[in-house]
Parts: sequence; C-alpha cells; structure tokens
Amino acid sequence: MVASGNGAVGLPTGMRVLRRGGSALDAVVAATKIVEDNLSDHSVGTGGLPNVLGEVELDASLMDGRSRHAGAVCALTGYRYPIDVARLVMQRLPHVLMAGDGAARFARECGCEERELLTPAARELWRKRLRAFGETPESISRKRSLARTVWRTIGAERGTVNVLALDRRGDVASAVSTSGWAYKYPGRVGDSPIIGAGNYCDSRYGAAACTGFGELAIRAGTARTAVDLLAGGATPADAARTAIARANGLEGRHVTRLNIVVLAPDGTYAGATTFRGVRYAVMTATMRRPRLSARAVVRAKL
Repeated sequence: MVASGNGAVGLPTGMRVLRRGGSALDAVVAATKIVEDNLSDHSVGTGGLPNVLGEVELDASLMDGRSRHAGAVCALTGYRYPIDVARLVMQRLPHVLMAGDGAARFARECGCEERELLTPAARELWRKRLRAFGETPESISRKRSLARTVWRTIGAERGTVNVLALDRRGDVASAVSTSGWAYKYPGRVGDSPIIGAGNYCDSRYGAAACTGFGELAIRAGTARTAVDLLAGGATPADAARTAIARANGLEGRHVTRLNIVVLAPDGTYAGATTFRGVRYAVMTATMRRPRLSARAVVRAKL
C-alpha cells in the first residue's frame, strides 16, 4: 500500500484487509476512513477546514482497477465518511460523480452516518483566518460578493489523503478524500473527485493519485497521465516525475505545490512533488508499521 504522508495512520488497517485476502478496493476504503476520522488532520473529513462561510465541504473518489468502475462525491456536507458515499455511488447508481445537495440526498437515502464536521479546533482556525483580514463570521455571512474576499482568505492550506493498494490477485485500487482548499469559495471542487485528474487506476498498468494544487491537476489530467506513462513502459519513478513536470509546464516559471504517488502492478512505487520535504507512506505485508519516504523533487518541465 502507498499513501500520501497523512495516510500513514490508515495503512495498518488497510494492510490487515490485504493480509486476510481482501480486495485492494476494500483496503483503500478501510484505510481512508481512518484518516477521515482523524480529528488532528485538518485537510480530510471531520475536522477539515471549512470554506470561507464556515461550512466543511468534502470531496472523495475511488476507483477499481480491475473493472475501472469509479464513484465520487463533491461538495458533500454533513456525512462522516465521504469515501463510503463514493463507493455507494459506484455500486448503486448509473453515475460516477454526485455533487452537493444531490450527493447528500443520496447519502441519506443509503443510510450513511451523518456528523457535524466542523470541530471547535477547525472553527477557531477559520475565525482566526477571517480576523487576519478584518472579517468575522457575521460580516462574511452578510456579504453579497465573496470573490474578492476569497482571493485574500485562501492560502497554502491544501491537503488531501491518497491511498493506493495492490492485492494478492494483482489488482490495484485507489482512493482520495479531502476537505479541499481551506477557506475556498463555497462549491469549489478540486481534483480529488475527478477521475483522471486526482485519481486513476488500471490493474493492467498501475495506480496514481494527487494532492496539492488541484486546479493544476485538473488542467493536466495528472493521475491519468501517470498511469498512461506506466502503460507505455515507464517505471513508477519516471511516471511520477514526468506527470508532475508536465503539469508544472502549464504554469511556466511559476512552480505550484503538486504531489503524486504511483504504484505499479509489480509492487514498485514512487512519489514526486514540486516542493522539498513532502513525504509519502509505504507499507508492505511484511512490515509492522508504515515507512515514510521522501518524494523526488521536480522543479522544471521535462
């Protein structure tokens, strides 16, 4: 199993699924739910940082590499495990992506667990961010125009969890979950629920998922690019570096924060990033605990 660094807390749970002979899909869901419940992680699930109006909006997706079926939700509010809702979309609907009120209606129809997502700690961080720009929850709620405010309130707080798995049958699966860009405009959706942008897998070739500047991964189709490179014979390390570099090329000289993890069907893996110091997590069936590794740093277009 391979994950973004914050996914390390979920890998032992996912690995128990694989050791019992479970599927890669079951493993990535189990691991992701642990992160969605991690209140100290302000980028995913309960405790995630809210949009500019103080509402936590969640995005999630998963993909089955054997069938290439996928399910995703975006701008989902009020539900504990968005990755479960995404899986139910894949299993019960003729759709791939459900959004906003429709996603919440479907989650309620399926009996998914509801939860207040904005924790006291996340609420205080939101209020502190507003105060830095002379705003309060009351003043922001009265604004008829939010666009100018959002340009000031958003910062570098973009986080996501990725989990990739390879099971004993040789199938891969991928899962992504996030509360999105902190203090975003309500309804903003990044790459995490977009199949091909932030998440893609194919058991014939491998799996990839992204974190960071989701808008850039959407424009570049970064996760699908990495898997296509694997299909063409690239190693996971080369696929990761090249996919990041191609996305970087869209921004010219300006380097934005973008990260990727890649897993091949032979069990080899890699991670790449545009910024030094970003790590990713790995756990194999023989390991007692996950290991954090440095990602290759890619600065320029290859």
